[in-house]
Amino acid sequence: MYRDKDKLAINVAKLYYRSDFSQQKIAQELGVSRPSISRLLQYAKDKGYVNIQIVDPVEDMSIMEQRLKDKLHLKDVKIASSTINDEEEIKKYISIAAAQYLDGIIKDGDIIGVGWGTTLYNMSQALISRSIKGSQVVQLEGGLSNSEWNNYSREILENFANNFNTVAQYLPLPVIFDNKATKEQVDKDRYIKRILELGRHANIALFSVGTVRPNALFFRLGYTDIQEQEKIQRTSAGDICSRFFDVEGRVCNRDLDERTVGITLSELRDKEYSIMISGGEGKINAIKAALRGRYANVLITDQFTGKALLED
Repeated sequence: MYRDKDKLAINVAKLYYRSDFSQQKIAQELGVSRPSISRLLQYAKDKGYVNIQIVDPVEDMSIMEQRLKDKLHLKDVKIASSTINDEEEIKKYISIAAAQYLDGIIKDGDIIGVGWGTTLYNMSQALISRSIKGSQVVQLEGGLSNSEWNNYSREILENFANNFNTVAQYLPLPVIFDNKATKEQVDKDRYIKRILELGRHANIALFSVGTVRPNALFFRLGYTDIQEQEKIQRTSAGDICSRFFDVEGRVCNRDLDERTVGITLSELRDKEYSIMISGGEGKINAIKAALRGRYANVLITDQFTGKALLED
C-alpha cells in the first residue's frame, strides 16, 4: 500500500514540478480530487522525494564575508540574507545560519558552551539533529531569574542536548549576585566549580550580544536596580554572557563583573570557535565594541549589519 502511494506521489510530483501541470489538470488526468493531489505533493515533500531549492543571486554573500574576515581579522564570517532590515526578522535568519554553521563544524568529543536569550533560543529550535559521541553542552552563564520575562536558558540547553543526543550541564544560579563575597563562596561549591570549569574548556562557544537599551533582556530580567542600570548605560556599549564592555571592548563595571556568574570575556578569546550570532541596527554599536575586544573569532550576522560594519 505504501509503495503504491509513494509511486503515485512521485508521479504527481513529476507532473507538477517537471511538466508544469496544474493540480486541477493532474487531478483530471488521474481521476482523483484536487485536494488529493495537494496532499500527495505534500507527502512527496515530507518523504524527501521533492527537494525545492530557491536560487537567489542576491544571497551570494561570499564577497562580503571575505571582506569582513579580512577587515575584522576573523576566523570565519557567515552572512544570512534577511528579507528586510528588521531586528526580529534578522534574528530568524541568523539563527538558522548559525544552526547550519554549527552542523558544519561540530564533531565527536566537542564541548559546546551556550549563552541564553532569544537569539540562542531561535537557533536551538533550528538545530539539525545528529548524534555526537562523547560531547557535552554546558551553560556559559547563570540563568535563574525571578522575572516574568523568560531568558530561555533551560529550553536552549534542552534543545541542544536533545538534538545532539548528549548531556546537558546546567548552571542553576542567577547570573548576578548582590555582593562579591556571596558569589565567590558559591564558586567554591564542588558542583558549580565543575560546571564553570567545563565552560572554560568548551572548544565551541555560542553567544549573542546584548545592548544597553532600556528594553534589553538583561534589564527586563531585573538583575539590577535602577541606579545600577543607569550606571551600566552610561559606561557600557553592550554585553556578552552578561559581562559588560565599553565602546573599545574593554571590561567595565568591575564591581558588577566580579558579581557575575559564568565565563569571563577573556576566556572567550581562547576558544577554537568563539561564535557571535547577532545582527540588527540597534545592535551595531555593541557588535563593533565586542569585535574590538576580540571576544569572537566567528561572526554570524545579516547583510545589513555586515554592510554597516564594512562602512565603519
